[in-house]
Amino acid sequence: QVQLVESGGGSVQAGDSLRLSCVASGYTFGRSSVAWFRQAPGTEREGVASSTGGSTIVVDSVKGRFTISRDNSKNTLYLQMNSLKPEDSAMYYCAAADGVRTFCRGGQCFPSLKSTDFDHWGQGTQVTVSS
Repeated sequence: QVQLVESGGGSVQAGDSLRLSCVASGYTFGRSSVAWFRQAPGTEREGVASSTGGSTIVVDSVKGRFTISRDNSKNTLYLQMNSLKPEDSAMYYCAAADGVRTFCRGGQCFPSLKSTDFDHWGQGTQVTVSS
């Protein structure tokens, strides 16, 4: 049984940094797609960052501030979040797919940020950023 456990969330001030971690058990990262999503109250779940094999992608709203990385030897996914803003406040979820999930545009393919492409989900870790 696949289990994803997130940690590292908390309450911080605008401009601070946090590093989220997601440890997987019963699942081997390999080249499979893993990602971070977030959901604020009253909004839809949003893909924040995704990693497939050696490729990564982050959504435009966090570009230059958030970095996704993975340590396959530890089956752990990370999200380094710098220069946090109040609008980053949300529950952050780790997700893993049973395989490679990509989308292609303009002749290039990128890791998926579509929630329906992912098969396994963690319980989430809350991030609250105050101004």
